[in-house]
Amino acid sequence: MKKIIIKYTMNLIKKNGDYDEEKLAIIKYGLEGLYLTVTKLLVIFLLAYILNILKEVITFLLIYNIIRTTSFGLHATKSWICLLSSTLIFIGFPIVCKYMYLNNYNKLILGLVLILFIYKNSPADTHKRPIVNPKRRMFFKYSSTFIAIIFVFCSILINNNFISNCFIFSLFVQSFMISPLIYKIFNLPYNNYLTYLANNNI
Repeated sequence: MKKIIIKYTMNLIKKNGDYDEEKLAIIKYGLEGLYLTVTKLLVIFLLAYILNILKEVITFLLIYNIIRTTSFGLHATKSWICLLSSTLIFIGFPIVCKYMYLNNYNKLILGLVLILFIYKNSPADTHKRPIVNPKRRMFFKYSSTFIAIIFVFCSILINNNFISNCFIFSLFVQSFMISPLIYKIFNLPYNNYLTYLANNNI
């Protein structure tokens, strides 16, 4: 199904636009990413609706994607791995957030550790999209750290247990997603910007 939709869309783009091969490759890459995102969300939302946790899943997703946007992190190499891992995370953690209770002392200790992890490892790039520019890397690092600090404060100050947990556990998930360990588990290269700089003698 994916190949059929991507092929049909690319044919429409070729007929209605004047693009070189490099630009078409970029467009195709973007379409593949969009397709995977949409189909993944449909599966997750459908399962969440069946489990009666759709509101919780959407809330966790929205909060998580704030920190994900600046700290980046691992992308699965295969669509089925991405779908499986995303489903486990975005169905499992909202359930954890809904029923688990952490006191403010535990949230503060855990939050401080997670802030350090975010500062140390963000931004975590991929071999397809290395973040090479030093200023951009510094911007993303400080932005991610600032967001992490805000998340910890929100987790402590917000009285709603579920929302409070969403902030702290979204940091927990993202700390794992940008760690060298998860890249090693999936046998993917880490610190890809260094490899890019070395290969291009920069």
